[in-house]
Amino acid sequence: MRETSINTATTPAVNKQGDRVRAMFASIARRYDLLNHLLSLNIDKRWRAFTIRTVPPKANADVLDVCTGTGDLALGYAAKEPTAKVVGLDFCPEMLEVAKEKNDRVKAHVTFGEGDATALPVESNRYDIVTCAFGLRNVSDTMRGIEEMVRAARPGGKVAILEFSRPRIPILRWLYLAYFKHLLPRIGQSVSKNDHSAYEYLPQSVLQFPDGEELAVMLRERGLEDVRFYPLTLGIATLYVGTKK
Repeated sequence: MRETSINTATTPAVNKQGDRVRAMFASIARRYDLLNHLLSLNIDKRWRAFTIRTVPPKANADVLDVCTGTGDLALGYAAKEPTAKVVGLDFCPEMLEVAKEKNDRVKAHVTFGEGDATALPVESNRYDIVTCAFGLRNVSDTMRGIEEMVRAARPGGKVAILEFSRPRIPILRWLYLAYFKHLLPRIGQSVSKNDHSAYEYLPQSVLQFPDGEELAVMLRERGLEDVRFYPLTLGIATLYVGTKK
């Protein structure tokens, strides 16, 4: 099969201006979890669980979840280790409202607050684990976002990034890209109507974001060592893990 109709080179440059992305996520905040689980067939839950198993918190660990969104990964860490001090930051208040409601329901005691990934309101060298799930590609300045995550981690601490990626198997890659570019936006818009084309933005942001060894190199260049990446579900998502020098 040919990939000409879904060639990433023809994809328009994605607009990641902060105000636009914030407004876009605000418009879908109440449907965000439903759509994530629906569009991933609930596999996203397994990817987060794998992240927590691969980078587990110790007792009384300090954990920072960047671009926490509706808080699923932060809440997962709190459930895994109740003594951990978990903080979840996001720059979209509407998403944080949903996260705080979940936190109240399960009484997980996660601290949620506003924070831009390019200028995290946290002290340096503090956290044992710094995570980001499906959010780094939305940061206006990817390099700055990585630098801020590394800055927040303590020396010897772990940085874990869970992000969408592109499958390497040709037929699966073709089907995946076709789904992302043509079917996913229609499903998303039918369930969560908004004025900011959120589910047209999603495939654009994935197709233009570095993955695999390319992203691993960026993490090494910004102060992480022993960087490893784990393709999940035939490469649909990838977990990247590194240790701060």
